[in-house]
Amino acid sequence: MKRSIAGLFVASLVLFNLVGCTSSNGELDNPRQGTITIASDESFKPLVNALTNAYEGIYPNAHFKVDYKPEQEAIRQLLQDSARVIFSTRQLNEKELEIIKQQKGSQKFQHIATDGLALVVSKANTDSLITMPEIKAILEGKITDWSQLKGGNQKGLITLVFDNANASNLNFILKKFEIKDIQRLRIISSGSNEKVIEDVRANPLHLGFIGVNWISDGHSLASEELSKGIFVMGVATKATPDSLSEYIQPFQGGLEFKRYPLHRDLYIISREGYSGLGGGLMTYIARDVGGLIIQKMGLLPTVPYPRELEITTGKNF
Repeated sequence: MKRSIAGLFVASLVLFNLVGCTSSNGELDNPRQGTITIASDESFKPLVNALTNAYEGIYPNAHFKVDYKPEQEAIRQLLQDSARVIFSTRQLNEKELEIIKQQKGSQKFQHIATDGLALVVSKANTDSLITMPEIKAILEGKITDWSQLKGGNQKGLITLVFDNANASNLNFILKKFEIKDIQRLRIISSGSNEKVIEDVRANPLHLGFIGVNWISDGHSLASEELSKGIFVMGVATKATPDSLSEYIQPFQGGLEFKRYPLHRDLYIISREGYSGLGGGLMTYIARDVGGLIIQKMGLLPTVPYPRELEITTGKNF
């Protein structure tokens, strides 16, 4: 009897997975058509929108329903098989991989870009340089006032502004500096990266943390508008930099060779067990055109778009 019940459960699970992979006409999706749900941390919304819109432009019968939410919730959605693909700043851990294994599911990932966590302040705040030891001291509660920063030229309590708890921005910064307790910090959650920018713009004593792709697309009017009224801080690794050139911003020049100290990896993770729409998106991103979009958005693609240069020397060879 126990074997029969177990067999029925497995059969039901397989049937559920097949139904979840079908399009509205009952057929399995493929790289050129179908509708699937994907999820991403809201920090990468401009980039994910650009990639999925470009793919749908090539294949009009392909459609992505994108859920933007804190990173840990996106990973949970993948584990529950309610999202086929996710964008994340980390790979799945052993416990998460075991959950998929127990579901007899598959998992694959690829590193698609190097991203930077940007620190932003109001243009009314002229303290636009900071060091890694100073950031750590702020998170530890040892520095609480802007006047305590080296070269600080204003006074007032520092308020840290993040998008959401369980989102990649806060989780990354806490892990980077090995911070366990934030209960005594002046810290607020604004609800989104865009609202972090709006909050910082209006409050000179606030220090915001955002995904740089929100403001790094030089060809986007939305990115240009969001950049108004804020400074992106330069971050130096050493406590006492020798020159201003050691303060790096999280744009492509700083992300190259991982010179910007708050760089992070961006992955696309799929649990698709066959050649479907999720795999098509992954292949597209891994190829040249996907790299070009990532590059245009201001991040550093893992697969850079090749450039052909014609050099004229005036000499015959």
